[in-house]
Amino acid sequence: QVHLVESGGGSVQAGGSLRLSCTGLGLTEYKCGVDYYRRAAGEPREWISGIGPDGRATYADSVKGRFEISRDTKDTVYLQMNRLKPDDTATYFCQPNTAQYGGSWYCDRYSGQGTQVTVSS
Repeated sequence: QVHLVESGGGSVQAGGSLRLSCTGLGLTEYKCGVDYYRRAAGEPREWISGIGPDGRATYADSVKGRFEISRDTKDTVYLQMNRLKPDDTATYFCQPNTAQYGGSWYCDRYSGQGTQVTVSS
């Protein structure tokens, strides 16, 4: 396993913003596309956004227009979350996805611990 460092979570009021970061050594070199998921308490995991190695981004309807995913050339993917709602409260995870984006087999070795986002009304 290769460690993903996930950070940026926290507690905010509704309407606020947070920026999550997902850093993994080699994400750029190995051309890893990365998905963001979230899991709220008692709920199944939900895919919310993804970005390919070419920077092409996709979003779930639940976050479209409020969240923006991006990546830099230093192995970090960002998820900018704006106009947060209490329903966005969850643990957020990033995960490379070779089935969706291709890339090296190395991309499948990453795993992270997630970061908690709590939005109060």
